[in-house]
Amino acid sequence: MSRLQLDLDQIRTLPPVVDVPTAAAVLGIGRTAAYELIRTDSWPTPVVRLGKLIRVPTAPLLDLVGVRR
Repeated sequence: MSRLQLDLDQIRTLPPVVDVPTAAAVLGIGRTAAYELIRTDSWPTPVVRLGKLIRVPTAPLLDLVGVRR
């Protein structure tokens, strides 16, 4: 299974919150590693939990990687 890859234009146009695989792609890590970081409270940005759904706010994620909109 291949990793989701995003180019800079795609990253700049992300919605206000993204799912975990998309957030992982922004950081250049795999989906499994991302879920493990979230599970162990080691994910580097805020995480929003809505029942079973996990979403990551885009603004702190872009700040982390130094991307401006």
